[in-house]
Amino acid sequence: MRMNNERLVKTMNHSIRITVFGSLIMIAGLCAASSLRAAQDSPQDGAAALIQEIKSKGWILYCARSDNGSWDLFASRPDGSHKRNITNTPDFEEAAPLLSHDNQKLLFRRLPKGATIDHDLWGFQGRLIVADADGSNPRALGEDKEFPWASWSPDGRRIACLDRKGIHIVDVQSRQTIRSLPRKGIYQQLFWSPDGKWFTGTGNHAGAQWSVVRMDALTGELNPIVTFQSCTPDWRPDSNRIIFSSRPANQSPTNSYGWTQLYIADGDGQNMQLIYGEDGFHIYGGVLSPDGAYALFTKCTADGGGAEEAGAPMCIMRMSDAPVIAGPSPFLEPKYPGANSGPVAPLTGGWEPIWTYAELFSE
Repeated sequence: MRMNNERLVKTMNHSIRITVFGSLIMIAGLCAASSLRAAQDSPQDGAAALIQEIKSKGWILYCARSDNGSWDLFASRPDGSHKRNITNTPDFEEAAPLLSHDNQKLLFRRLPKGATIDHDLWGFQGRLIVADADGSNPRALGEDKEFPWASWSPDGRRIACLDRKGIHIVDVQSRQTIRSLPRKGIYQQLFWSPDGKWFTGTGNHAGAQWSVVRMDALTGELNPIVTFQSCTPDWRPDSNRIIFSSRPANQSPTNSYGWTQLYIADGDGQNMQLIYGEDGFHIYGGVLSPDGAYALFTKCTADGGGAEEAGAPMCIMRMSDAPVIAGPSPFLEPKYPGANSGPVAPLTGGWEPIWTYAELFSE
């Protein structure tokens, strides 16, 4: 009888331990789920943490409307603080800043006062200006519409320009063309890779308009990245991947025209991945931080990014959080079932932003 009681006690103790252990697991699971829901239900908290994370990571440069209504170049910390007008020229419209890879020099376009910046043709508009990285000491490299779509070589001594005759490598000091390549259908948004080995641009490829392509900077050999309604490419800092905007087909019933999202792919066109999408907005101006850890972009209700008006709100997100789908999307959600809803840090309005970790300005 004593042995049976002992077995009963042991059995009861074992059952109690299992029950308690199971309850603890269930409680832990509920707590984890509750924490996840709280994080998802509190996008402001996530954005606030992201803003704190990025606020000291260098500077972003962009063009925006100044108080007098003209376009100027601005700089701010990535959280939007310490904003400053670095050109402040009420008699001109200035747009599209591009830093040299050594963060010493700045290119941008200067247009006549009152000119409308065309979101597709801005590389052909106005005069090309080179200045110090902080916007000081500006000087024109040419006349109106000269040196179109200029982008820096890795050493900052040359620029690559694009016109109807081809791609031209120009020495900045002498302003002489060193060599030229056939453009092979590229017609806008030419950018030289940080390692100097490649160009990327928007063009016609194999009969498809609005294709993002990559070109060997030495041989001119070209390969497509994506061949449907895609544009505004830029380089990941390692030169191995390209970030770009794309508007996939068949997004109805969301919108028969479709919304433009931000993507990234390998240089050979493989491994295309969504970075950010939001129904109701077109995502353009995508660039990566110098370490590739963050994406900076604009989102605009009108296609084109808002250049013809006053730009669009800029945003920053972590690449580690991608893909991010903000709000409901009947088209994107089934394609990316594991997507996050953020966090995304909202910034002021602007157009064609860039990001540097160099300390260009003192606070």
